[in-house]
Amino acid sequence: MNQSRTEADEPSKTTAEEDVRAASDQFYSALEEMMNGDAGPMAEIWSHEGDVTATTELGGREEGWDAISGSMEGVAAACTDGTATRTDQLIRVTGDLAYELCTESLSATLAGEPITWEHRATNIYRKEDGKWKIVHQHADRNPELAEKVADMDA
Repeated sequence: MNQSRTEADEPSKTTAEEDVRAASDQFYSALEEMMNGDAGPMAEIWSHEGDVTATTELGGREEGWDAISGSMEGVAAACTDGTATRTDQLIRVTGDLAYELCTESLSATLAGEPITWEHRATNIYRKEDGKWKIVHQHADRNPELAEKVADMDA
């Protein structure tokens, strides 16, 4: 017997996209909290697997949850008065992987000095135990921010 499949028979892409959009909302809320001194919420949205990676505004690359979470703690310790918004959001979902493209607009007080910056970002999500978790984040390098952080370390 040949039955035709209907859209109701297929997993809903809209639902998956909505779920990834909710994970993105969680990420950007956690990012803002990190830029206000609390990196804790980032642990809820990031995968803790060893294959997670990040390329940052400072130009570096981090691999593994321990390295990434340590970097987040450093940002939280140095920042106050942070805001994080995104525009031009595009989400694509394929199976248990999804990616998001957007423009991030950020501002914070970094070591007592206000700074604002904007860049393109790509976030990659993987479904783990039924929840979407970030496994990679890429942000364009920001020379001004990198210089301020280098000056802090000097």
